[in-house]
Amino acid sequence: MEKQTDSKADSALDGIKSKLKDQYFDIENNDSLSIDERVSRIINYTSAGYAAVAIQPIPFADVFILTPIQAYMGTRIANIYGINIKEQDGIKIVKQIGGTVGLGFLAQQLAIGAYKTVLPFLGAVTTIPLVYGLTYGIGQVMDVYFKNQAEGKEFDKQEMKNIWKEKFREGKKQGEERENEIRSDDEL
Repeated sequence: MEKQTDSKADSALDGIKSKLKDQYFDIENNDSLSIDERVSRIINYTSAGYAAVAIQPIPFADVFILTPIQAYMGTRIANIYGINIKEQDGIKIVKQIGGTVGLGFLAQQLAIGAYKTVLPFLGAVTTIPLVYGLTYGIGQVMDVYFKNQAEGKEFDKQEMKNIWKEKFREGKKQGEERENEIRSDDEL
């Protein structure tokens, strides 16, 4: 009986790995898609995955679990534009993008932590749209940042702030629309 359970678990894990490879890890190398489509898919898949993971009930753990997911999204977007972040000034990138979205990120982490401790019912209702929106907004800022960098354009902090505000709202709406789908994917 135990071997059969292990076999089912292994099969499910293989299915998840295959889905991730096909739908996430191989996107950046899929030349049949435009650069914009590859970036869009990376941002949307990361936003949905981030939102699904954020449902976990441990207050304030999100920053430690989820921040690396967003960082990985940034490396994928950079690769699509042919930019190797290892060769870039990492501190400059973090300061520029973090300075633009940092307060939004901090507010989101505090809100999610409060929802999970003080207002758990409200957190269950609002976490997915909030986290999806945050990740979507950050992904869109990263897209413009790396696209501009690839084209040799300067960083415009006000442009990034405007993009952040608009795309966060847009992403939050998408998160609301995709909430049931994200919850069902989380139950794999």
